[in-house]
Amino acid sequence: LGLAGRTPIMLAAARRLSSAAPRAARRASGNGDTHEAVKDYYARVLQTSDDLKTNACCTSEAMPTTVKAALRNVHDEVLAKYYGCGIVAPDALRGRRVLDLGCGAGRDVYALAQFVGEHGEVVGVDMTAAQLDVACAHEEWHRARFGYARKNTRFVRGYLE
Repeated sequence: LGLAGRTPIMLAAARRLSSAAPRAARRASGNGDTHEAVKDYYARVLQTSDDLKTNACCTSEAMPTTVKAALRNVHDEVLAKYYGCGIVAPDALRGRRVLDLGCGAGRDVYALAQFVGEHGEVVGVDMTAAQLDVACAHEEWHRARFGYARKNTRFVRGYLE
């Protein structure tokens, strides 16, 4: 990931298949089958956050006002494709490098990009090409929205394990 020589702050969000996820993903015999079932769920079954078949994650009520403010600067399409279970945003992120595992369409990456500032970096990793396509499509929009001379986000396709 190009993080050599620097210690990233790792934020592994609780992005797990809920009990409402496809039965095929839970019954799959090997990692390849599971990966494909999960990719299918996040790329084809879910089109917006309203398509989630669970209420296991409730994130907006207790969200800090600073995070709520940052999310107001995130593109509507990215917000609509959010399937996560919350965001971890510790204090003192300015200038840091953050790694978001299971970043999906990038909602948390773009929120955190505001906290690390123009000289920090947020790297999002996800295995779902369709989700990453949404995230990457809006990098320039976010750079301009945040008023940065250069983008401070990067998205990598890969498996977490």
